[in-house]
Amino acid sequence: MDTSSRISAERYEETIEFLYDRLPMFQRDGDKAYKADLLRTFQLDEHFKSPHKNFKTVHVAGTNGKGSVSHILASILQEGGYKVGLYTSPHLKDFRERIKIDGVPVKKEFVVKFVEENREVFSEIEPSFFEMTVSMAFEYFREAMVDIAVIETGLGGRLDSTNIITPILSVITNIGHDHTEFLGSELEDIAYEKSGIIKPGIPVVIGETQISLEDIFIDYANDVKSEITFADQCYRVMYSMITMENKQKLRILGKGSFNLDEIETDLLGSYQAQNVITALHAIDVLKNNGALIREKAVLEGMANVIENTGFRGRWEILDTDPLTICDTGHNIEGIEQVVKQIQNTAYNKLHFVLGLVQGKRTDVILDLLPKDATYYFTRAQIPRALDQNLLTEAAERIGLKGESYETVADAYKAAQLNAGKNDLIFIGGSTFVVAEIL
Repeated sequence: MDTSSRISAERYEETIEFLYDRLPMFQRDGDKAYKADLLRTFQLDEHFKSPHKNFKTVHVAGTNGKGSVSHILASILQEGGYKVGLYTSPHLKDFRERIKIDGVPVKKEFVVKFVEENREVFSEIEPSFFEMTVSMAFEYFREAMVDIAVIETGLGGRLDSTNIITPILSVITNIGHDHTEFLGSELEDIAYEKSGIIKPGIPVVIGETQISLEDIFIDYANDVKSEITFADQCYRVMYSMITMENKQKLRILGKGSFNLDEIETDLLGSYQAQNVITALHAIDVLKNNGALIREKAVLEGMANVIENTGFRGRWEILDTDPLTICDTGHNIEGIEQVVKQIQNTAYNKLHFVLGLVQGKRTDVILDLLPKDATYYFTRAQIPRALDQNLLTEAAERIGLKGESYETVADAYKAAQLNAGKNDLIFIGGSTFVVAEIL
């Protein structure tokens, strides 16, 4: 490596350390990073002269599936010939995963330049880590002149830092119990907060019909004269299977802009069925509103989400001897889907590497987990991680058996030593546990 490259790498690491040390980060620090207003976001937007007004956007919110739907949409739009920005969170390994264009992470040089040139304004406004990264993404997409950007909310919607955009389409995947300390304890409260991304006159797609919440979305959309449709009222997945090429084939019932009976995707979790039809219907709406998207782009985009976007950590197979799988599902509804998938997987014995973060209704989540597994309780190396000994004690109270380990690496190594050839090692409970494995 030449000297200039070494300096660039060092400057990048110093920049990332500055962001983590100086700006509160919800994923790491929790409550103190959450700002219940958009004041700093609007101040940053004024400073950067509203870069998001220079390209079209699709806004995606929801409790579960919003990351998958965002990546599917980006993949399809890329296959359709668009230059596509993608903003998601959190990242798994490298900060740059949050901001991509056509699947390529933001350049280190841009990250360094953006932070160094704006340290003074950051000191003055004191944004959170998330508020700053949203501004960085919008400025990067503007500078690169993307055609369209898929923007995933952080948490919530109404007061989310991404909610200063006026998209051409809003998407809300579903509503579940997550971030209840900020969004409200009842699903109705959470639905109202997510509804906040619905903009006047802009169509909105709801991924999953939840009877008790349906009227909240409809009333909100009607109030702002936004056309609202529900993806699962337009499409239904009849069944799915894994092909010899290790892709998931879905049999689709329903007719939209594309006459598709079957779809293949490289996203393997059975829970992806709902995300596939949500994205498919969103593409229908985009096409009906003037987007140039052909059937081939839909099929290729669905089939190559991981290759096109670098998406990772969703029912990802890490090894086959023994079968080793990780998944970032971390709230009640997400864990329910993971457990269902585990139950549909063939294995002799289950070895479960588990770590949680604080404030995630630990007892409820633990009660959902298989009782006949051997557990390796651990914690990710972030302040919000639940102490592995406290996790072990809570698990033992409801009959889960296992040992505690100080690091994810130690827990995984123990599982590997104990697992037989026909066993299953599953790693999850927290995005950050998965990140340390990857």
